[in-house]
Amino acid sequence: MAYDEELVDRVRRHFRIKEVAWEEKKMMGGLCLMVDEKMCVGVSEDRLMVRLDPADYAAALDKTGAEPMDFTGRPMKGFVWVFEEGMATAVDLGWWLDEALAFNPKAKASRKKKR
Repeated sequence: MAYDEELVDRVRRHFRIKEVAWEEKKMMGGLCLMVDEKMCVGVSEDRLMVRLDPADYAAALDKTGAEPMDFTGRPMKGFVWVFEEGMATAVDLGWWLDEALAFNPKAKASRKKKR
């Protein structure tokens, strides 16, 4: 299982309620939900990847279930993993998703690869 379909459905439901338009792309062994062509959140295995304001990064890591996102031995500032205990309820999950959506307008889009 590359990603938890039930968790993805919870994220989709939240985005629909908030009337957020998104695209889904498979990447990094999971599913990434893009808003305005920018990475917003993702699901990999049973964890949520959240892109948030780097200024809020340290405070976010103090929340239950949050850990630095680290693929290479160096944490990616502004990206956190959230595990089940940090998103067990709809309110908890909604907090993380709203943080990602609030940062999205300020986030930089990745550069498009030249073809």
